Amino acid sequence: MRTTLYSIFILNCFYLNSHSQNPTEESNHYPISEIPIPDNLVLEVGGIEILPDNKIAVSSRRGDIYVVEGAYTENPDDDKWTPWAIGLHEVLGLAWKDGWLYATQRPEVTRMKDTDGDLRADIFESVSSAWGINGDYHEYAFGSRHDPEGNIWVVLCLTGSGGASSDFRGWCVRITPDGKMLPTTSGIRSPGGIGQNHVGDMFYCDNQGLWNGTSSIKPLPVGGFVGNPTGNKYYELTEAIGKRPKDPKSGSRISIERDKIPELIPPAAMFPHGKLSNSPTGIACDTTGEFGPFTNQLFVGEQTMSTVLRVALEKINGVYQGAAFPFRGRFKSGNVAVRLGPDGSMFVGGTDRGWGARGGKRFALERCHFNGKVPFEVLKIEAKPDGFKVNFTEEINKSSAAAIESYTISCYTYIYQSGYGSPVVDKSTPIIKSATVLEDNKSVHLKIEGLVKGNIHEINFPGIRNLNDNNLLHSVGYYTLNEIPLKK
Repeated sequence: MRTTLYSIFILNCFYLNSHSQNPTEESNHYPISEIPIPDNLVLEVGGIEILPDNKIAVSSRRGDIYVVEGAYTENPDDDKWTPWAIGLHEVLGLAWKDGWLYATQRPEVTRMKDTDGDLRADIFESVSSAWGINGDYHEYAFGSRHDPEGNIWVVLCLTGSGGASSDFRGWCVRITPDGKMLPTTSGIRSPGGIGQNHVGDMFYCDNQGLWNGTSSIKPLPVGGFVGNPTGNKYYELTEAIGKRPKDPKSGSRISIERDKIPELIPPAAMFPHGKLSNSPTGIACDTTGEFGPFTNQLFVGEQTMSTVLRVALEKINGVYQGAAFPFRGRFKSGNVAVRLGPDGSMFVGGTDRGWGARGGKRFALERCHFNGKVPFEVLKIEAKPDGFKVNFTEEINKSSAAAIESYTISCYTYIYQSGYGSPVVDKSTPIIKSATVLEDNKSVHLKIEGLVKGNIHEINFPGIRNLNDNNLLHSVGYYTLNEIPLKK
């Protein structure tokens, strides 16, 4: 999550010209309201959780947790902040279960309960502190909500974001309901957030850096290796998930190394650096059906650009992959935590401390909600043996959608290497052979020659119109093609 003032200036220019093509139009569908933070609080949001009775819990990187009443309304006079717990250690994950609030702190998972109804924790219990810390600034610990088995998943940043000086740095671990720590997935570098999809599979966001040519969202299968071998020495501390994977070859490509390392899990969706995301963070899945047309899709916070991205995934040949899209910009600070309430309210909070963010505020807490006006967007992109099926949120103008010149496509990837990040490499221009509007008049089959397994396929839609002759709100999608479907 490193930026400079110059890079923020460049990002601002790009954002104004591309990422949010029309901020006013975004507001016409998904307005944002700022939740006022009391003047005496330095919040720096690290986690958000939904509580009963229309309350939310908000945690701080500085170690405090507050209960907020009135966050769902537009009236700031309704807001009331009560300190639930003060003096914890960098809380980057909150989860509510059975009357207990669980907090993932830097050194442990803690659970807390309010026994007298004053919204202040009276009981504090350590659930697990089985991983190592040594005081290094980068040794973040991001915690999930409970999975279907009642486990909390914790992703542990490397020491210094490039070393592994404390036990299980560079790993995801599960904390069971009885407090046992289960080493789960290796290969993590510098996580920014963790969350589940609608079927309960866990994902996290990793930042560009060593062995990460660009930032991405990655699945966390039990026994998997997600790319950075620095922490793999800790296989010697556990027999729970098998032997240590073979180290990848620096300077290669993920698609090539997958053939050599069976445990290697590719990113589900890569986020082009400087175009879409520099520092992806929290993950929220819309299982409410109340947040517009994007049910069961993932929403990802973006710290540097102060935005939220949208990710529509599918499984091909048993491997997660899919498309990432711009979704909503103009948040006030660097987004870290993203959480959806039962009514479809998206609560977003963050900070710019240590990293910098284009939003401009040191910290902020905001609510974004769907106002009932469906935006004209690419709903999802699906891989086919001979190209892609593109689905839209509205019916499309047939003549515009059937014209090949309404689309452009480019293809590229990043070097899989031990050095920091990567330039864009292996560029190519696949050929769109045909565009066929399907019977529902809301989808198009693009027949494409030159698909490349393992690469991002950046598809632009400059000529697509809906029945009212309007352009798409966001006219680009970035599909990571880990697998090409087999012909039936």
